Amino acid sequence: MAQGFLPGQVLAMTAQTADRLIKLDSGDAALLYLQLLRHDGVTGLRWPEDRLQGALEQLRSQGLAPSQPLTAPEPPVQEAPPPEYSTEDITQALADGASTFPVLVGEVERRLGKRLSVSDLKSLYTLYDHLALPAEVILMLVGWCGEETERKYGSGRRPFLSQIKREGFAWARRGVDTMERAEEHVKKLTRLRGRETEVLRLLDISPRPLVEREKTYIAAWDDMGFDNDALRLAYERTVLKKQSMDWGYMNGILRRWHEKGLHTAAAVQAGDRDPRPIQAGGGPRPPVPPAAQGQRGREDLERMRRLMEQMKQEEE
Repeated sequence: MAQGFLPGQVLAMTAQTADRLIKLDSGDAALLYLQLLRHDGVTGLRWPEDRLQGALEQLRSQGLAPSQPLTAPEPPVQEAPPPEYSTEDITQALADGASTFPVLVGEVERRLGKRLSVSDLKSLYTLYDHLALPAEVILMLVGWCGEETERKYGSGRRPFLSQIKREGFAWARRGVDTMERAEEHVKKLTRLRGRETEVLRLLDISPRPLVEREKTYIAAWDDMGFDNDALRLAYERTVLKKQSMDWGYMNGILRRWHEKGLHTAAAVQAGDRDPRPIQAGGGPRPPVPPAAQGQRGREDLERMRRLMEQMKQEEE
């Protein structure tokens, strides 16, 4: 992507480019454009993948970003790997009369209906010692994983300790380390499970297991507070533009609405001017009165000023 520098390392863009950015009305799209203009890539941009792809799709829709893949953003800081517990470590933990670990092992074995292997015990001890999850939280984790396994694979199926360990790390990353937080988290997961089925129906997708990225999108949309009609409207605009369902593009639409505080279909129809509905007959739009043009120009300049301030804050 060609960089636009003026003497003194001042970034510059054409009026046409500025008009296109204003038309998008998206802070993320404007920030990403400046990133590409300044660095010719996304190295150093610590955005989640869904945020990056949503902004990128918006820029591409206006011809402001290359169609080829960009340099991948820097990965987030990796978690410290758990220690490699030895068999002796596990033996000592089981023999510790002051620890709740032996009781935890017995209860997990009862719930899973089997004796835990040495490998299983090491996985369980990782949750208990390395992540420092309380025994009662681990038991709730085991219960949740058991419910999910039965739901997916049928009654009587039990999760592996490796699955429980993986989910335990996810809980820890979200700060789920007390009974109160665990109960709240399970309630949210249960609600999202039903929400996922509902969203698939809204997107005209037959019921099927979701991949993790799709789950992440749906959870984000739920956190943003969109109702069903708004999701359906975003889906229809996505299909109109992309000719098929595109999760990243739809997420970009919803993020832009969220930035503008539009979370219902009625609010979107009243407050979102982009993209505008196609007029019947395909004829040109009536001319905008001069007074309205002046007002719109002032609004656009004010919006651009706010975007530039946001960009400056993010850069700092």
